[in-house]
Amino acid sequence: MNIAPAPESLAFSAETLKIDGAAEIERIVTGLRAQLRGMRKRGLVLGLSGGIDSSVSVALAVRAVGAKNVFCLFMPENDSDPESLRLGRLVAETFGVAAVVEDIGPTLQAMGCYERRDAFIRELVPEYGPGWGSKIVIANALAGEGYNISSLVVEDPQGNRTKLRMPPTVYLGIVAATNMKQRTRKQVEYYHADRLNFAVLGTPNRLEYDQGFFVKNGDGAADVKPIAHLYKSQVYALAADLGIPEEIRRRPPTTDTFSLEQTQEEFYFSLPYDRMDLCLYGLNNGLPAEQVAAAAKLSTVEVERVFADIAAKRRATRYLHLEPQLVQPVAEIAG
Repeated sequence: MNIAPAPESLAFSAETLKIDGAAEIERIVTGLRAQLRGMRKRGLVLGLSGGIDSSVSVALAVRAVGAKNVFCLFMPENDSDPESLRLGRLVAETFGVAAVVEDIGPTLQAMGCYERRDAFIRELVPEYGPGWGSKIVIANALAGEGYNISSLVVEDPQGNRTKLRMPPTVYLGIVAATNMKQRTRKQVEYYHADRLNFAVLGTPNRLEYDQGFFVKNGDGAADVKPIAHLYKSQVYALAADLGIPEEIRRRPPTTDTFSLEQTQEEFYFSLPYDRMDLCLYGLNNGLPAEQVAAAAKLSTVEVERVFADIAAKRRATRYLHLEPQLVQPVAEIAG
C-alpha cells in the first residue's frame, strides 16, 4: 500500500488516506497466497461476526484461495447481539463459504465466565443479577484528564442506568472474565484449522492493531493478519470494492462483548474511527497538530490530547505484541 506522507504544502484530509482499491486487493491476495505456501496450509479459517473487518477478511480470503478453501465460524454467546449472527450469515451466503454456528455460551458458563464477572460487579452493585445488563465505558481523551478512567455502567430490569467508578480490582476482574470470550473463540478456530490443515486468519485493522484493541491469545492470536496495515476507513473503502453488503458497511463498529450495547468509542477509542484514522495518520507521519485539527474538525488542543492518548495506549499495550520472552535465544530455530 503506497500512501505518501502529506506535504505541508498540500491540504491534509480524508482524501489523503484514499488507496487504489483494486491494486490493494491484489497485493493482499498475493501476500496471503505466499504466506499460506510458506506455512504449507491450504485454506483459511476465521470467525465471522458480521462486522466490517471480518466481512472484508472473508472476501479477501475467497479471492486468495477460493470459497471452498475458506471456513467461517459464528460464535455467539449469552451476551451476543442476534443481529451479529444474522449479518454474519448474510456475508457467508454472499461469498459462498461454508460456515457453522459454534455457540460458546455453554462453555463460558461451565468455565464460570459470567459468574466470575457478575461477582466482581456485585462488589459495587450487590443487587446485580438476572435481568440486569452491564458494560464498561472509558473516559474520552478529549476531556483532557490526562489519563484513561474506565467506569461500569449497569442497567436494572426496569431500564434504569447507573454509572460507577471502579477500583482496579473490580475493573481487572471484569476484564479478565470477559476475555474468556475471545480466548474461547480462538480455541474453536484453531480446532477447525487443525482438522482442515488451514491457517487461522485474524481480522484487526491498523487502528486496532496499533492501539492494542485485542485480547492476547484471544482475538490477537492468528497465523495471518491481512488488513492490519489498513486504516479502518480504508477497510470500509475496500468493502465497497469487494461487494460487502451495504447494511454491513453502514453498521457502526461495536464490541458485541457486553450485555448492554456498546460502541468501540465508548469502550476504547477517543473518537469515531474516521477521525481517529486522521489523528493516527497525522501522528505516524509527523504532521503538525494544527494541520490534523483542520482535517479532523477538532481543535489543536484536542488533537494534541488524542496524540497523547495514542502514545499512552501504545505504551500500555506493548506487552500484547510481544512474543514469549526467552532467557536466551534458541539459535537453531531463530528466524
